[in-house]
Amino acid sequence: MNPLAAIGWRWTPATLPPAWAQALAAHPQARPARIVEQHRSGYRVAEAPAQALPAESLPEWQRAGSYRAGELAPEARPAVGDWVLVAGPPPRGLRIVALLPRQSAIKRAAAGEHYRQQVIAANIDTAFVVSGLDADFNPRRIERYLLLVGGGGVQPVVVLTKADRAATDPQAARAALAACGAPVLAVNAKDRASVAALAPWLGPGQSVVLVGSSGAGKSTLTNTLLGEEKMKTGAVRAGDGRGRHTTTHRALLALPGGACLIDTPGMRELKPTGEEDVAEGFADIEALAAQCRFRDCRHAQEPGCAVRAAVEEGRLDARRLDNWRKLQAEVAQAARLRGQRQAEAAAPARRRGPPAGRA
Repeated sequence: MNPLAAIGWRWTPATLPPAWAQALAAHPQARPARIVEQHRSGYRVAEAPAQALPAESLPEWQRAGSYRAGELAPEARPAVGDWVLVAGPPPRGLRIVALLPRQSAIKRAAAGEHYRQQVIAANIDTAFVVSGLDADFNPRRIERYLLLVGGGGVQPVVVLTKADRAATDPQAARAALAACGAPVLAVNAKDRASVAALAPWLGPGQSVVLVGSSGAGKSTLTNTLLGEEKMKTGAVRAGDGRGRHTTTHRALLALPGGACLIDTPGMRELKPTGEEDVAEGFADIEALAAQCRFRDCRHAQEPGCAVRAAVEEGRLDARRLDNWRKLQAEVAQAARLRGQRQAEAAAPARRRGPPAGRA
């Protein structure tokens, strides 16, 4: 069996994406590998399970990056889960010579004054949005995670941990998330029999990423799925259920069943990139809005508003409606900033005009 299969490779020469086939043809001496760790100092890649090696990256990937003309944006650089082409035998050191186009990616807008994107994980099939059934449980934050995951073309699954000692009733938590459009499962992350409920998304060749707050149980869940205590875990604060960052970097791990898993540090800021579709995670509100008397209804004081009527009748949580409005505004603002960044990056090229000798 191809050793790459254990870290998510599931293509044959006949099924290889055309762009990947072209990249392989352009680098006949190179071979595929997957980025399994990303650090400030560089990358580690693997061509088989448990064989991660440091790899020298292209010079343009090593720059800190801004959005000045000619510089590579951070989201265009490799991230954990990316497939790359490497050259050079291990004794002499590996070199990354090309990044294969992504099939999917989970991204967020990075903190800061200027618009930037950060890739959380690439080439992912499923994202387990992990939340503890303790003080960590927050439907509004879960909706935000689902927005980012769906925007990357990834299947979301909500995994509610700590079902064995839940402060929040699992049935009530599932009911609070019933309209989100994603499967919702409650598990005891320490119990292998309980986490077996996740098996449908962990088949051979599948790539899964865990996202959620620090202390939600991501590392505990990873250890149970691995069958060994590989990831460091920690206690959470009694007041708010938050934990410290026991996971300090993203890492891709091969699971015994043939899937691979990426554990990620907890994320405090979940800013949209402007590429998301808010309607995907709020189909219930979109359906109600279609019943309003006026097409341009803002669901405030307009007569015949089906959305406001649903809130008044208890069929729609007012907090969910507020979050829908908030996320719509944030996505719209991010889209504007993204457009400005793209225009600024293109402006110098337009001012330079075409090369000499060309019309």
